[in-house]
Parts: sequence; C-alpha cells; structure tokens
Amino acid sequence: MVNEQELIIRLEAGVLWLTLNRPERRNALSPALYEALLDALDAAGRDEAAGAVVLTGAGEAFCAGGDVARMRRQGEAPALSPAERIAAMRARTRIVERLHGMPKPTIAMIRGPAVGAGLSLALACDLRYGDDTARLRTGFVGVGVPGDFGGHYFLPRIVGPAKARELYLRSPMLGASEAAAIGLLTEVFSPERLETEVAGIARALASAPRPAIARIKENLNDGMALSLGDVLDRECARHVECVDSSDHKEAVRAFLEKRPPVFQRPLQAEAGPGAD
Repeated sequence: MVNEQELIIRLEAGVLWLTLNRPERRNALSPALYEALLDALDAAGRDEAAGAVVLTGAGEAFCAGGDVARMRRQGEAPALSPAERIAAMRARTRIVERLHGMPKPTIAMIRGPAVGAGLSLALACDLRYGDDTARLRTGFVGVGVPGDFGGHYFLPRIVGPAKARELYLRSPMLGASEAAAIGLLTEVFSPERLETEVAGIARALASAPRPAIARIKENLNDGMALSLGDVLDRECARHVECVDSSDHKEAVRAFLEKRPPVFQRPLQAEAGPGAD
C-alpha cells in the first residue's frame, strides 16, 4: 500500500484500489487530489497488471465534492480571467473521462455522502455499490452553481431525463435504498460486507477476457451517441477482432473440454503505480 498524500493507491489481485484520502474534509476534492487522481487513472489505463479499478473514500465518506472552504479562499485571491478558470476546470474534468472511457471496468464503492462532484465521480464509473450509510445528492444548487464533472451527461442516462431534472433542481438527499431503486446504486450491501463483495466483483471482472471487456465498454459508450447503423458497424468490427483473440480461442477450448478458461495475463507483483 502506498500513501501518496491525498490518494492511497493499492494493487491487489489485479484490482487497482484508489482511495480518496482527506477524511477530515469528507474527502472533498483539492488541487493535489485532482492531480493525483488524474495521474493514477492515466497510469491505470496503461497498466497491464490492473484489470479493474475501484474508487472509494477513506473514513466515513465517499466524497463531499468540491471543498467549499477552498472556494472561499479562491474568491479572496487575485482573480484569474474566466477563460483561465474554464481551462483549469476543464483540465480537472478529464478525471471523469478516464473513469468512463478507460478500457477497464471502473467501480465506485460508496460509504457515506457522495455529493456534488463526488456524485459525478461515482456516476462516471461503470458500476456503483454502496452500504446502507450511502447518501447521494447533486448538491450544486445549494452553493449557487449549476455543477460540473459530467453529472449532466451521466445522470439523465442513468435515471432518465425527468428524474435527473428533479435531482438537480430540487437536490434531495437520497438514502441507499432510494438510490438503488432508481439505478444510482447497482446494489446495496451491509457495511460489514461491502468491501468483500466489491472486491469479489472487481476480481471477477479483472480476470475476465480483457479485449472483450474493453470492446463491451466501447460499444456501450458508442451506443449512447451513435445511430443504430453506426453501432452495428462498430459491434461487428469489434466482435470479429475478439473472435481472432487468444482469449476467445481459449474460451472455446475450455467450453468443449468442460473446464474453466485460463486467460492470458501479464506477470505481476502485488504493487501499484507509485509503489516502492
């Protein structure tokens, strides 16, 4: 385990665990944490030893979003131009592009509040699991801003446009069962079982055939933006590509031989990006 100040990075059994580590601030996002998280996700996308990524928070919160105390200090600092501030914000939001677009499954493991940009981070993940302490809220209108980090992209696609409007405009705090009922949480586990269950799910995904997993994510992401014809074209090309892969050939042999498949994996040590 490596503590890189505000982000803890751990690679275990093919799963990269990224833990937001500002528990005293409910893991509110800071400049150092933005930078560390983006760097870690960039590295995870390239790291053959990591087959899945779990994002979580230290202590009793997932992420409270932007640090409101820091917002106040920014308001008292010498002003940057609007163009400079937009560019800086857009650079940070590459985090959600990495969570959504990397060729590996991404999972949010949620305890306590996931609010504002913290909720958006969870929405960008492929799967979201929580325990019964999970509390989810858009939260932006309460601090007089519309919101960032892709929530307006992800939320309507997950809960539907009408519900997304309610969640943004009225900003209710949703408990775990309410969030699961509308699809914001994939499943809810007891606090004692959450990490064990998520670890098992992540390990199973990490041990699945990597080319197929990557192409499934690409197909699903394309399916939200492209026409049916364009999606069919890309599905066919990616399917044929995977049919020619060693993983597919091993899966067919294993099926015929009535045994579990053994997919190719790189040799790895139990270490992660930034490890000693």
